[in-house]
Amino acid sequence: MAWWQVWWVWVAGGVLVAAAEALLPGYIFLGFASGAVLTGILQLVGLLKGSSISVLLAVFAVLSLLSWIAFRAILGKREGQVKIWDRDINDN
Repeated sequence: MAWWQVWWVWVAGGVLVAAAEALLPGYIFLGFASGAVLTGILQLVGLLKGSSISVLLAVFAVLSLLSWIAFRAILGKREGQVKIWDRDINDN
């Protein structure tokens, strides 16, 4: 059995990426972390047992994207995240 077919490797990778999210704010890595953990859980219950690396990476990518969209909808965009300048500093 290859390392990518072991469920706890995906969960451990997700935990490491979640730790990176704690150090680097912005909710960028949160989708990747939950995608990896969900991929590991799907392997644990047997839905992805014996899958190739390409199938696992495709499942990981889809779950990461869906997780990121869900977290973005739940957490939302912060007010004032984008600043629009309507006057120049040199205007008198």
